[in-house]
Order: sequence, then C-alpha cells, then structure tokens
Amino acid sequence: MSVPDARLRQVNVFRDSRAVATGPPAGQAPPSSSLRRRLSELRGPGVRPRSLDARALAALAANPGCRRRALLDGAGVDKGALAGALGSPAGYGQSQFAFVRGNAFEARVKADGGAELLRLVRERLDPGSPPPEPEGPGAAAAPDLSAAGPEGRAARTALALREATAAGGWTLLDHPMLAVDVAGSPAYVEPDAVVVHPDGTWTVVEIKSFPMIDGSADAAKVGAAARQAAVYVLALEQVAAHTAGHTGRAVRIRDRVLLVCPKDFSNLPTAAAVDVRKQLSTTRRQLGRLTRVEEIAAALPEGTTFDLRMADDGKTPTRPAKELAAAVGAVGAAYAPECLAACELAFHCRKQAREEGAVEALGRGVRGELGALRTIEEVLAAARPGDRTGDGGDDPAGPDDPTVLALRRAAALRAEALAAAAVPQTPAEGCHVPQTPVEEPRVPRPRAEEA
Repeated sequence: MSVPDARLRQVNVFRDSRAVATGPPAGQAPPSSSLRRRLSELRGPGVRPRSLDARALAALAANPGCRRRALLDGAGVDKGALAGALGSPAGYGQSQFAFVRGNAFEARVKADGGAELLRLVRERLDPGSPPPEPEGPGAAAAPDLSAAGPEGRAARTALALREATAAGGWTLLDHPMLAVDVAGSPAYVEPDAVVVHPDGTWTVVEIKSFPMIDGSADAAKVGAAARQAAVYVLALEQVAAHTAGHTGRAVRIRDRVLLVCPKDFSNLPTAAAVDVRKQLSTTRRQLGRLTRVEEIAAALPEGTTFDLRMADDGKTPTRPAKELAAAVGAVGAAYAPECLAACELAFHCRKQAREEGAVEALGRGVRGELGALRTIEEVLAAARPGDRTGDGGDDPAGPDDPTVLALRRAAALRAEALAAAAVPQTPAEGCHVPQTPVEEPRVPRPRAEEA
C-alpha cells in the first residue's frame, strides 16, 4: 500500500488561522506584556527563549515543588549552558549515535507517505475502520504544517486538525506543533506524529529506537515514552476544544497511544498500544499544581537576571560564576536524587543541598519520613536523648514528635547491638592489638666431626 501525492487530498492549511490560534485554557488570562518583558530580562537582552520538549515537561511535572525549574523553564533559560557556567555541567544526554539511529528509524517508519505507520495504527488501534486507499478520494492526507515560528506552526496544526476531522478520512500529521500551558506561560511541544481516524478521533504516535523483543520492551523506557505521550495528549485537548467549537462535533482523543519500535534485533517497525490514562491524570494534576511563573518572578530581588553575558563567539560566558550562583540561589529549589536524570542543574542543586546539610539530598522517601526535621544536623541532634532538640524552644520537633521518638529508639537499638557484639576497635582508632612474637627457625648445630 502506498500513499499518493499529497496534492490529491491536501488539506487546505493556507486559510486565515487567527481564529484557531492556540492559547491558555478557557478562563485563564494569557501572559501579560509585563510578564513577557520580565521573562526576557531574566534571560538577558537579545537571548532567545529555549523551547521545552515533552521530556522536559514530564520531568517538570514530576517535581512540581521546584520553583527554580519552573521559573527557568518558564522563562526559556538554557539550563545546560547555565550549569556549565556555574561549574557543574550536566552529565547526561542522548548520544550522537543514538540520535542518528533514532532519526534513521523514524524516516523508515514514515517512508512512502507514512503507509507503514498508518497500517500499524489501523492494525493496533482501529481494525474495524476501512484502510486508506492507494489513490483517489479515500487516500490518506498529509497536510503541510510549515509556518513561521512556533506560534504559527501551532495555529497551522490546529487548522489542519479541524479540517481533517471534518473531512472524515485518514490524515497523518508529521511533527505537528502543539501548545501546552505551563505555570501561566505557553510551551510548545512536537510529537512524532498525530493520526486522525475516519471517525474523527485522534491518536498520538511515539516512535522510539529501543527494541521491542518478543512483543515487549524495557519497562522503564516504555514508562518514559508514556509520560511524554501524555504531555502530547494534554496539549491536544486544548486544540480539541477549539475544533469542537468550530465544527459542532465533539472530538475524542484516544487514551491509547501507538508506540512504534524496532522489532527484535532488526530495523523493521513494530508497534503496541499503550494506555496513558494514568500518566495523563498525573501530568494534568501536577502541572496544575505548579506555582505560577509571575508569582516566582515577582518575589525575586530587583535586577535578578540569569544572563550569561556571552562573548562575541556566542559560546563563552563572561559573567562571574559567583554572581551567577547568587542569582540562581535567589530561587528556591526542591532537589531530589531523581533530578540527576532529568535536569541540567541537578549537580549544582545537589552540591548546594549537601553544603546546607539538607535532608532532601538523601531522597524523597527519607525526606518524607523525617517530618519537620530539615537538616542532617537536626536529625543527628534529635537522635541524641540528652540533646537540646526535642526539649522545647525553637526546635522543629518536640520530645513527643513521632519522628524524634523513632530516631531515639533506633539510636538506642544500635547502641545495644554494638555493646552486645563487643566489636573491637581497629588500630587506627587507638586500640592496642597485642602481637604474638614470631619465633625464629632453629638452625641445627654442626656435629663435632663436621666442625
């Protein structure tokens, strides 16, 4: 099966798209000009905002209490360059080999106008629908989504989705641009593909280069792909609301996305339907809990900026690291060890948390168990029965606090165990270890006749 020239059923995307321009959800005011000006000041004069992808949004939603990341991502600050200027460069990222391999596999999946991709979508998600015809009125459409800037591409995508839904046929949107509201400011995300079914439903397609062996793939990688797809589904909900308003026809976004991967150890594509309802609910709830960017920016000291003051080459920062660290430190962070795999500033935040003795450096689980105790020094003090902590005053936990009681009980059990074991001290700790003298081997005396 092959898809004919897109000109046969090209969706008209050259109409006036101002009526379907994407924006914040209904009832929420768009970012004001003063906020945009303030965010521009935070980036620095002449610095273009860095766009967020779905992977970054999924990581942002996983840590909604981090005001630092919310502000930097909302302002479009390049956190990777910022971390390098602070002396704590990010230690993760996709290798060049994986990037090239992924692009080659995606090109193969979308070859021939996406014929193989549409076959997989129909086979895994919509087997009862008629297949696209090779040519003629029943052929699949492939609208042109090119436009100037992310705002123009998002508006063009919304118009193409609206017309494809009204047309009632197969439509493949290659790398559409979608807008999602993040802490009061729009972020633009770009899924691998979105397919419109003949019944008017929409499906998100995620193409990954990790293998699917015997019909199953690595659970961690599938989970990460599902979280990214949930961001795309969330962004499509805003477009669906505009489309329903214009067509008078309710639009349903399928809660099962299509994950396309290489089959076994080959480069042939295979696919599986992944239910993202749980990830969608979590992402929607956590993004909604994010502190708004304008509130964080308003609390900053006057003149705060994250401008790196790049040299003429555009790559070398000239701003002193100490001054830059002070600007970053003005925004509160919520560090956790999981940030090391999701945020460019994680190594800087970890260093800061260790210097402050914050219990967050031990992990979210430990932090939750320690209650009102915020530093490691407070935890150690609470574990000592005779210490001031727990005796009242300005201490964070009282003597009857369950956390303090548990810490002191654990300390007492440890002391009893050590005393019962009677562990001897090592020589390095000042304990004298007696040594058994080594006898020299006896040498037989020579006999008289030998002498």
